[in-house]
Amino acid sequence: MEMIVRVAARGDGVTESNRHVALAAPGDLVSDDNIVTRGPHHAEPPCRHFPECGGCQLQHLDDAAFAVFLTDRIAAALATQGIAAPEILPPHISPPRSRRRAALSAEKRGNRLLLGFKAEASNRIIDMRECHILRPELFALVEPLRRLMGELLAPRKDGAVRMTLADQGPDVLLENVAADGLRAAEALSGFAQDHRLARLAIDDGFGAQTRWEPEPVTISLGGVAVPLPHGAFLQATEEGEAALVEAVREGLGGAAIVADLFAGLGTFALSIQGRVLAAEGDRDAVLALKSAANRAQRQIFVDHRDLFRAPLDEKDLARFDAVVLDPPRAGAKEQVAQLARASIARIAYVSCNPATFARDAKMLIDGGYRMLWVKPVGQFRWSVHVELAAAFAR
Repeated sequence: MEMIVRVAARGDGVTESNRHVALAAPGDLVSDDNIVTRGPHHAEPPCRHFPECGGCQLQHLDDAAFAVFLTDRIAAALATQGIAAPEILPPHISPPRSRRRAALSAEKRGNRLLLGFKAEASNRIIDMRECHILRPELFALVEPLRRLMGELLAPRKDGAVRMTLADQGPDVLLENVAADGLRAAEALSGFAQDHRLARLAIDDGFGAQTRWEPEPVTISLGGVAVPLPHGAFLQATEEGEAALVEAVREGLGGAAIVADLFAGLGTFALSIQGRVLAAEGDRDAVLALKSAANRAQRQIFVDHRDLFRAPLDEKDLARFDAVVLDPPRAGAKEQVAQLARASIARIAYVSCNPATFARDAKMLIDGGYRMLWVKPVGQFRWSVHVELAAAFAR
C-alpha cells in the first residue's frame, strides 16, 4: 500500500513513488492494483455529474486538501523558475453555488436538447440536472433555457448559453441561434419577461444583438455601477473578487498615484483611492469604465491601449507610485520587461495562471524587486484553475 501525498496539476493523486491515481486525495491509501482506501481528506462528491462533467475536477477533496492544492500549484510554478516561495497566505476558497458567470454548451439531437458543461477533455455535453457551483439564480434558468434553445436551435446544431448575474438580474446571451420572425421574437421577449431577465441577447454569428433590456445593465465594482458589455470579463465570484481587491489594496501600500494595467471594467481601478490611470485594450470595456468613472466623479483616466504591443515604458511609469497588473492567462511579458527597468516602488500582480506569473515574477526579481507574499484564490471551486494575487516591492 502507498499513500497519496499530493494532488498533481490535472487533479490526479500522486503517491510517494510518483504513481498517479485518478480521484484520489491526500491521505488515501492505494494498493498495488490501484484500489483506493479513503483517507481523512477524501470528501463525498456532492454532484451526481462528478467526475464526468468537466466543470469540476476536485469534488473528492475536502477544503483543507483543496487549499493545499492551490498553495502547492503556486509554489511549484515558482520553483520551476528557481524562485523560493515567499510567504504564501491562507487561500481564499469561494463557497459552493457562488459562480456568477458561466458558459454552457448546447446541442440539439432530434427532439432532445443537451445543455451543460462539456465532459473533461471531450466535446461531449453533460446534460446538466444539478450544479453545485452556479449561483441559484443562474441554475434556475437551466431547465427553461433547455426548452427555449430546443425551439431556436436547428437540428444537430451546436450552440451556447452565456449567463452573468448583473445588478439587475441574469444577463443571458444565446449563441448560434436563429430568431427570425414574429413567433421567435415573441418567444424571446416572453421568456425574458417570465424569468425576470436583466437582458436577453442572441448572437447568430454576426455579434450580439440585444432583444430585451428594460433598463441599462450594470455590474457594481468598487461601489460604482459600470455598464456591462456583452461577454465582458468579470471575476467569477463576488467573494473571489473581494479577496483579490483586498489583496491588491494591501499590495499597493496606500500609494497615491497608481497605474492599473489590463484594467478591464475597473475591478481594481474603482476600488483604489487616489489618482488612477486605467489602461485596457478592449474598446467596450474602456467605454464602460470611462462612463462609470465620469458619472461617479472618480479620478480615473482611462487609456485605450494594447499593452502587448505598446506597454508603458520606463518614462511613462516614472509618474506612478505603484502599479496593478491583471493580465490574461498569457501573462504580461512585454509590460513586465518595462517594469523591471522602472523605479516603481510597489506592484500588485493578479494572475489566473501560476506558470506565466512565475515567469513574469522572475523578470521582476531579476530587475531588483522582492516578492513580499502571495495570496492563492480559489474562485473556481473544485477546479484545477488557480488564481492569485502577489505583492512586489523595490
